[in-house]
Amino acid sequence: MAAKKTKLLSGGNPQIAKADGDVPVQAYIAAMPGWKRAVGRRLDALVVNTVPEVMKAVRWNTPFYGVEGRGWFLGFNCLTKYIKVSFLNGGALRPLPPVASKHAEVRYFHIHEDDAIDEEQFVDWVRQAAARDGEHLF
Repeated sequence: MAAKKTKLLSGGNPQIAKADGDVPVQAYIAAMPGWKRAVGRRLDALVVNTVPEVMKAVRWNTPFYGVEGRGWFLGFNCLTKYIKVSFLNGGALRPLPPVASKHAEVRYFHIHEDDAIDEEQFVDWVRQAAARDGEHLF
């Protein structure tokens, strides 16, 4: 239902109002177009299973994940041909997530439609990122 009512911005990124908690994150995921929705659900489940106390929020049409007192460590959003996963403290992760940012501390992981996600590596990055200080964005 949310997918039908939610406006999709450039690249198919869902426009979701700024809000805290799981409800807006689930609305964002439900509005992700096509194959991206299943990937969004899987990413969310992997984060929650890895960091059961994770905080969630939507800002700037992006779901964010964080740890109380440590800040935000991960976000993702839809682009035309892929999902961009942002590790906000990714410069400290080992191995480094594969895509550099203009900000040395941020690293990206892109997921295309036919990509097989190395879930073991993703979970390891999530575990490392959640254990470090993240960003205090909002």
